[in-house]
Amino acid sequence: MLTYGVGIVIGIAMGYYGGLFDLLLQRVIEVWTNIPNLYIIIIVSSLVVPDFFVLAGIMSLFSWTFITWYVRTIAYRERAKDYCAAAKAAGASDLRIMLHHILPNTISIIITFVPFAVSAGITSLTALDYLGFGLPPPTPSWGELLVQGMSRLDAFWIFTSVISCMVAVLTMVTFIGEAVREAFDPKRYTVYE
Repeated sequence: MLTYGVGIVIGIAMGYYGGLFDLLLQRVIEVWTNIPNLYIIIIVSSLVVPDFFVLAGIMSLFSWTFITWYVRTIAYRERAKDYCAAAKAAGASDLRIMLHHILPNTISIIITFVPFAVSAGITSLTALDYLGFGLPPPTPSWGELLVQGMSRLDAFWIFTSVISCMVAVLTMVTFIGEAVREAFDPKRYTVYE
């Protein structure tokens, strides 16, 4: 959620204000995106024994940029519409326009990307655990089970149970995300006369 909070705030501000502010933040995001986040996690894991919250925090620190581009584009498009101009003419502040007019129109796009972010987080943590840079060894995880399954190929149920569970969970996350997106889609409830 920290990923989305930072990405949405920065993206709406970039799209609404535009100009030099948008240009400078675009360059910052481009530089920040080129930092390899998994290598940073591996370096931190080799220095200290990470727990779940440290790993999630580092992943959030580097993954807010992808949602920023989408929210920026939508905010830029919505800012040019008549209802934003009418709100501005009525005396609404910039913050009110961003929170009450632009943000609700970006919800369906934001919700669309939630399943992908959750899936990416699950697979990244599993990969880090598999490589030995994730959670400490007594902590149960899918990556640790994959290591045990690969070391004992004669016990195929270890390996296949992990793969089956991952496929099931990632599929459920995708379907639940699709259902939530359809529920929040404002175009679905539009009445045409």
